[in-house]
Amino acid sequence: MIQDIYPSKLNNEFTDYDIKEGDALMIFDNEGRIYVGKDEVTPIFPTYKSNKSENNNHNKCSKKDKQFVYLFSLDEKKYFLDLDFEENNFDKNQEGFSYYTIREARDTFSGKEVFAIFTAYHLWRWYSDNRYCGKCSEELIHDDKERALRCTKCGNMIFPRINPAVIIGVTNGDSILITRYRRGYAHNALVAGFTEIGETLEETVAREVMEEAGIKVKNIRYYKSQPWGMAQDLLAGFYCEVDGDSHIHMDENELKYAQWVKKEDIVLQPNNLSLTNEMMRKFKES
Repeated sequence: MIQDIYPSKLNNEFTDYDIKEGDALMIFDNEGRIYVGKDEVTPIFPTYKSNKSENNNHNKCSKKDKQFVYLFSLDEKKYFLDLDFEENNFDKNQEGFSYYTIREARDTFSGKEVFAIFTAYHLWRWYSDNRYCGKCSEELIHDDKERALRCTKCGNMIFPRINPAVIIGVTNGDSILITRYRRGYAHNALVAGFTEIGETLEETVAREVMEEAGIKVKNIRYYKSQPWGMAQDLLAGFYCEVDGDSHIHMDENELKYAQWVKKEDIVLQPNNLSLTNEMMRKFKES
């Protein structure tokens, strides 16, 4: 899966580092596209100084208007987010570099750097969506002790958003329920959905299968989890079994395909990044 980068390690412990020459930059445009170069299937990130001419005053910024925010380290390399990116004044003509949507990056690149892209995107989205206090409208500042945004007027603290969601392998003997979304990702998938307020993960499993396929399930059992920064999610994978009638009543608003597929006929996704693909493969090879 995308986070399986051993022996490399992504260290997400927050420290209020100042950026230094040679540190990697995660640069997103206003549409959320990341600016990277390409070495075959490996993304190459811009480094500090290679794409900024004004380097001398970066340590003089206040917490409110800080431009470069430390995100994480990948092995010994530090990665920073450029929060003051403006499409009109950024040199976007570096040889070999271009913009990729997160979905394009998922389909184009491989290796530990893809996990870095997804995690950086998760944090970029959070910083971009939280510039002002939701209680009093004061501009937020960056806390220097933890990954948080703080309001100096009313004391409100805002922490990174993480959406809990489930991936569900519904089995029926030697078949599993394969779906395809009506919009977005085009390849085979499993039933999935977000946890609602006041709901356990197991209750989410039962509800989502009923809503998307009109099927009752039993023997719900946890498999594995996965961070999925592409959608600010934390995914929890579950397997379960059909309970009674296996006739599918597909939700046509959500899905364009939902069928029982025998394990030998399962077509996997084109890469091994997702928990969904791992769960399909595990059942296919069982």
